[in-house]
Amino acid sequence: MVTYLLKKSYRLKDLKEINFKDLWGDHGIFTTMWVYGKPPKILFFNDHIQNLIKSLKSYNINKKNLKNDILKIINKNLSKKKNYNHLLRVALNKNILSISLRKRIKPKLDFSLKLVNLKREKPRYKNLKYKKILSYLSKMDNSKSDIGLVHRNRLFETGTSNLLFVCKSDIFSPSKNFYKGITYNFFKSKKKILKKEIFLSELNNYEEILLIGSGKGVASVKNIKQLGWKRKKLDQYKIFSKYYNSAISRNSLYKF
Repeated sequence: MVTYLLKKSYRLKDLKEINFKDLWGDHGIFTTMWVYGKPPKILFFNDHIQNLIKSLKSYNINKKNLKNDILKIINKNLSKKKNYNHLLRVALNKNILSISLRKRIKPKLDFSLKLVNLKREKPRYKNLKYKKILSYLSKMDNSKSDIGLVHRNRLFETGTSNLLFVCKSDIFSPSKNFYKGITYNFFKSKKKILKKEIFLSELNNYEEILLIGSGKGVASVKNIKQLGWKRKKLDQYKIFSKYYNSAISRNSLYKF
């Protein structure tokens, strides 16, 4: 069970606080950002907010000065005196802005994927149709496992992260039908990522499988027991971890 440091909801039109609603299953969009340090920093903050607002427009959820409203709510709820290592979720539907804060769990090296036949609704967007995914994740140790979403014998993403597949130093991602997260776009600016349909029958061609995202950072999959797949190397995991750690060290304070 996830323990939350805070859970708040606000009426979008005037930012008046109301009873908390997590908004899961609603018509809307969310983003999850890593908050860390004292005073707090948020990794890739501007990218998260810009992408959130762009996605909301595609869902016909528009409000003037929305970025300023989000900044106002974050400023109200984050303390400059607290040392953070948390995930901040900002979610919106047409009437409500909700935020929640939970501890960020570092993935371990003995990380596994459990494959499930499930495809997200409108996977190009970080939308709120996540109840089925959450029903799986709530039963798992998220430091050691995640679900891999499979549709028509193809692997697309996990319940929390993007997936990258390594074959002889080439990096591949699914060609379509998955959400390209902010961390994914960061790595795409650093490394050449090739697009390819990832068939379950071909997974043994890959030496490494990486999870990347705000929640996991960079994680290496050790095995997929259902298929007998096992990690063969950690080479690209180490390289991607260096890029990620460099972004963390260069990240500056944002004036909330």
